[in-house]
Amino acid sequence: MTDTMTKTQHKPAAKAQPEKAGHAMQALAGIKVLDLSRFIAGPYCSMMLGDMGAEVVKIEPPGEGEYARRAMPQVGGTSLYTFIVNRNKKSLAIDLRSPDGQRVLRELIGEADVLVENFRAGTMEQMGLGWEAVHALNPRLVMARISGFGQDGPLSQKQCFDGVAQAMSGLMEMTGAAEGPPTMIGSFICDYSTGMYAAMGVLAALNARHATGLGQLVDVSLLESATSMLMTAIPEQLLFGKTMTRRGSRDRYVAPSNTFATGDGRHVLIVGGDDNMFPRLVRAMRQPELLQDPRFATMASRIENTVAVEEVVAEWMLAHDADTLVARLEAEGLPCAKIATIDEVVQIEQLQHRGHIAHIPFAGQTVPMQGVTIHLSDTPLTIRRAIPQVGEHNADVLGGWLGYDAERVAGLRANGAI
Repeated sequence: MTDTMTKTQHKPAAKAQPEKAGHAMQALAGIKVLDLSRFIAGPYCSMMLGDMGAEVVKIEPPGEGEYARRAMPQVGGTSLYTFIVNRNKKSLAIDLRSPDGQRVLRELIGEADVLVENFRAGTMEQMGLGWEAVHALNPRLVMARISGFGQDGPLSQKQCFDGVAQAMSGLMEMTGAAEGPPTMIGSFICDYSTGMYAAMGVLAALNARHATGLGQLVDVSLLESATSMLMTAIPEQLLFGKTMTRRGSRDRYVAPSNTFATGDGRHVLIVGGDDNMFPRLVRAMRQPELLQDPRFATMASRIENTVAVEEVVAEWMLAHDADTLVARLEAEGLPCAKIATIDEVVQIEQLQHRGHIAHIPFAGQTVPMQGVTIHLSDTPLTIRRAIPQVGEHNADVLGGWLGYDAERVAGLRANGAI
């Protein structure tokens, strides 16, 4: 596969282009990452490091590779589910159950800067590769451990996926219509956020290593990532005994701020509840008398009369089509948006301009996907390669990292270790 690169410095992202000599240095150039993770949280963490320029080697079983590769839908025999979190990586297929495979992994750890894993807590210890062991192998290594509940504590051994974290954290209890059941958020938000927290932890640990010369353990969990996003729910509960629950799309702190149906069958979200915004909303509605209504005079009174003010806004919104409403609200400087379907999202000109819809060559075709989300002026993030085939870089990694010659690589292949 040809390495490819997409620059995302505030211009449209066309097809990714081959990497050119003299391209700007990347922030993590020279950093070697071993990725033992699977599914989303761990692979997303290591992909972010790869986007920043690190050399990321994905370790997976020989043959079919990571289990998630077989999820549907697929492009060129590879799951899109796996594709979106495994770009900018090389694949090294190792049978970690074989003595030779375990020996190779330990040698790789000795050369790595970062190790990312998201097994259930204790799994690495069972392999003889817990934190104390890998730190002894390579004192400069940063080890990112991603799990459902953390590496210690009474729930550390409990199995966890994104939905479990959403359920246990209160996110589901806070999501959905007030009169409806608890609802999962429409994406794997706990996986993605945990991957981001892990990447931030790795960057912090690498920076600290400049001063200490030593790596450290980065321990992040889905449950804590989820509860970090609960806004004021925890202090409200512990200070006032007030339990935050579902409110649909209604804002919890200002009114009116909600999603309203429009006359053409669409929905528009508006934020018009604070004391600077509400007069502008009234101008857009052309109903100045609302400013004289004591129920709506202040933010506090509008919150107390949320249902009443929303009824007035809902009636106005229903009398107009969505595009007319958005134009009128934006003319008054109000935050608002028509609720977009995904087919509309991929056509948003702003995303195209920022290069956020990237087009990556893979298996004789081009696969569109989300681009990078961080724009650095001097060390830009890039997409240099699509997802690798299983074991595609066995010889490359074993030769480049460990100095194995072709004969030694062939021997490992012959005995099934790779």
